[in-house]
Amino acid sequence: MTTPTTPDHPPDCADFVPLTVLKRDMFSETWLGHAPGDPQDKRVLRRLDTVPWYARPISRALARREVRGLAAVSGIQGCPTLIRADAQGLLRDWAAGTPLQLARPSDRTWYDDARRILRDMRRRGVTHNDIAKPQNWLMTPDGRAAVIDFQLASVHRRRGLLFRLMAREDLRHLLKQKRNFARHLLTPSEWRMLHHKALPTRIWLATGKRLYKFITRRLMHWSDSEGDENRIAQEGPAIRKALQAQPGIGAVTLCPFSQPGRTVGIYAFVETTRDASAIEADLAAATRPDLLQTVARLPRDTEGQVRADLLHLVAGNRLDELTQLMDGDPDLSALMQPIIAARRNLTDRVLRK
Repeated sequence: MTTPTTPDHPPDCADFVPLTVLKRDMFSETWLGHAPGDPQDKRVLRRLDTVPWYARPISRALARREVRGLAAVSGIQGCPTLIRADAQGLLRDWAAGTPLQLARPSDRTWYDDARRILRDMRRRGVTHNDIAKPQNWLMTPDGRAAVIDFQLASVHRRRGLLFRLMAREDLRHLLKQKRNFARHLLTPSEWRMLHHKALPTRIWLATGKRLYKFITRRLMHWSDSEGDENRIAQEGPAIRKALQAQPGIGAVTLCPFSQPGRTVGIYAFVETTRDASAIEADLAAATRPDLLQTVARLPRDTEGQVRADLLHLVAGNRLDELTQLMDGDPDLSALMQPIIAARRNLTDRVLRK
């Protein structure tokens, strides 16, 4: 089995300088970096050469779909540009922007631009097929829309019934995002589309989606990140007490995160110079957090209180928000960068409340 890549084993290539891991799952590992000699030319590498052997067939199939999709949408404003694709992985330009669930646009401009992207894609025979995820939509710094992650995209040679149905579903999923963040902008016809799923969608929900959930949740141990923070309230006090009872441990901060196979996991940040494995070895199973990260110095505000807001973002792998908070504060950035680099959660799943 291939050894999983870690932040200590960055990719080695001539056209990409790796900075940090954005996401890791069994099908790929996504790195943020930049072009050699130009830190402003940010790039993203979806690395495939470290995928375990048992996941390679699916990983390569997803990569082929993404390559075809990116090639087909090349030049459409708001879509990524593919730089290269080879055995190592897919290198594309960086799409600057804030994920939709964080940006929460409430004006018509963003939704009109997002619809323009879908219209341009449709003209080229492309359906995205995965824009139900708000993290696949971005709001750019100038307020425009952008879409990423074309692993499930389809390029249709014929504009037949299947293409029209899939394009309709792309639009319906965009309208669901509009309903979530700007329902006051929905028109009567858009409300009707939301309430009338296409027949293939109804069949999928009644049959195929059940099989999908069984495979992803029972066999692959994925989850849709639904749940709340009750585990922190119920199990947190015992975990915190057990940690603080150990020698050489200062502050302890517990944060929720989306954990594959369960609803909400508990992520513990422990201020100490001790090794995390030694701490975990001394904990009983009932008082062991799902993830534990040791930190030499936790971030604190001017009154000396731990910045739990920052640690929540680290636990959730929400680098976009962290970057915004650290911009213009070099001291905070210097303190947070080692914590971010050593973070234990590298998924892109978000908690739903």
